[in-house]
Amino acid sequence: MNTQTIVTALSAVREQKPLVLNITNYVVMNNTANGLLAMGASPIMAHSRAELAEMMAFSGALVINIGTLDSVWIERMMFAVEQANQHGKPVVLDPVGCGASSLRTETSRRIAEAAEQLIIRGNASEIIALAGTGANAEANSKGVDALDASEAAVEAARYLVRYYRCSVVISGKIDIIVTDNSEFRLHNGHSMMPFVTGMGCTLSALTGAFAAVGETTGLAAAAVLGVAGEIAAEQSQGPGSLQLNLLDALYRLDAETLMQRLRMEQP
Repeated sequence: MNTQTIVTALSAVREQKPLVLNITNYVVMNNTANGLLAMGASPIMAHSRAELAEMMAFSGALVINIGTLDSVWIERMMFAVEQANQHGKPVVLDPVGCGASSLRTETSRRIAEAAEQLIIRGNASEIIALAGTGANAEANSKGVDALDASEAAVEAARYLVRYYRCSVVISGKIDIIVTDNSEFRLHNGHSMMPFVTGMGCTLSALTGAFAAVGETTGLAAAAVLGVAGEIAAEQSQGPGSLQLNLLDALYRLDAETLMQRLRMEQP
């Protein structure tokens, strides 16, 4: 995949305005919905089992974020994955805090095992914890925050790609995208971004929008959010203004700016 492919995918999202069904946490619902809208997609937050089957039939992708997990939500998430599989829709899993508790780790693995078209987006510690002993790695996490650098999770991501037949996005100072036949590293973004809650959750939601139009690696979403975050940070004095400026940057991002500013390498 090259920069032009990413630009084409962004254009497809804006033209098709795919509906992205989010089962996400209470903390970030507003952030992720606004992020999807600003980029050109259409978000819906659905949590009732009574409507998930109907919603999944006409949604373009399912995004599952386990940030505020409980027993009721777990079964709804599993049911939503079943419906996504039935309708041939991609599933984006955001294993928030995986490794911080056995509930989060076990639930993340259940969802990953069940999804037939899977993309995993997490920070390095979450990716390492999700892979577990299969990748011979040990995660260092503090709640939902990563204490590992992206590079430390590459072997774990490769293991997950093989085990779950999926793509993996490791987000961090460097975003690393691992698929069954390629790896990419993105060097955009800004050090202020981790000080805004739900920034990774927004990336997961955007990943769902791109997956809905056929870009199922996670690369385009990471590229777009990284460049938009970089632009927003240049205009911001702190995390508060960064949240607002990020939405404007997503909304205004054009092909020329994306191609000029994207710093991508393929080792």
